[in-house]
Amino acid sequence: IPIIKVLREGLIGNRITRLYGIVNGTCNYILTRMKREGADFGMVLAELKKQGLDKDTVVIFISDHGYNLGEHGLWQKRSLYEDSARVPFIIRDPGNPANGRATKRVAELVDLYPTVADLCDLKADKRAEGKSLRPVLERPDALWNHAAYTQVDFGAINAGGKKKAATQERKVGRSVRTERYRYTEWNQGKLGVELYDHDADPGEFKNLADDPAYASVVTALKATLAKGTN
Repeated sequence: IPIIKVLREGLIGNRITRLYGIVNGTCNYILTRMKREGADFGMVLAELKKQGLDKDTVVIFISDHGYNLGEHGLWQKRSLYEDSARVPFIIRDPGNPANGRATKRVAELVDLYPTVADLCDLKADKRAEGKSLRPVLERPDALWNHAAYTQVDFGAINAGGKKKAATQERKVGRSVRTERYRYTEWNQGKLGVELYDHDADPGEFKNLADDPAYASVVTALKATLAKGTN
């Protein structure tokens, strides 16, 4: 009865209406930006072709992060789910016969620098992380055993400006993505562990970390996550 009364008086109703307006407005803004950026990118490609520069120009389209629009009850980018951790990563190398073909191989943004260096026949700085994606660009089905690492850090800085250790207040999430699985640990597993099988659950809704049938997968990916690099 009290809830019905509140709804009738418009208190909760007004909040829901305002929230819907914010969500709807943000979604429309993002979709509009996507259309605009797609058009702008098309103009750049058209100009390259017009000037004859497309034959010796490496074209790369990427983003720095994905975005949650309510998936898993989350908003914006700071999560370790596929929706915010995955980004577009498109590379066109002039003269590569495999241009236009997609691949299921996993890549990281840190692979960008060594890839560009390789495509330009330059030696990448050995101190840099990442691997050249050239083998996959030339053969999208090539053997490729790399994984992708993602990390989020909640509450790293306290009010005094000092870094805090990983505690209940500071939640550090680290995730590793392979072609089939995503494995995530919060505060080194003390605050939770997640495992998702993308073959059966691309939306990452069913956590298999405690499923005995996946114990060996958890053990293997735990070791991969601990490496922290390819």
